[in-house]
Amino acid sequence: MFLDSLDYKVTIGERAFDLIQQSEEANRLKAEEMAMEEMAGYLRPKYNIHKIFAKRGEERNMHLVMTLCDMALYHLVSWLPSKMGYEIREIRYKRAIEWLEGVQKGKIVPDLDLAVDEDGETGASEIRYGGEKRNNYMW
Repeated sequence: MFLDSLDYKVTIGERAFDLIQQSEEANRLKAEEMAMEEMAGYLRPKYNIHKIFAKRGEERNMHLVMTLCDMALYHLVSWLPSKMGYEIREIRYKRAIEWLEGVQKGKIVPDLDLAVDEDGETGASEIRYGGEKRNNYMW
């Protein structure tokens, strides 16, 4: 997988992490899969998701790793009966989603592999189009 258990030590303590995943690694893996698919939904139109998630170790984008950890922890905490630590996880999850929306809109440009078509061209266009709001001159 893209994440390993050591990646979580930056965002949460070891004892709290064991408690949140309910001592079952399968729970963590399910939450990671959910978070990866959710993240891919934001990044897929412009970035090569398969290439990004295939990277391991130091070749990964560390901000992406942190964001994915926050999203997976949010899903893990949601499964707990009393939702212990839910407030901080919700704040960090919302911040992760805001970052992904910024990437999707092009306001934030992370160092990630761009998606290319058969011709080797990136499918993402930097041209934005649209018009002004229509005026209504009825008095």
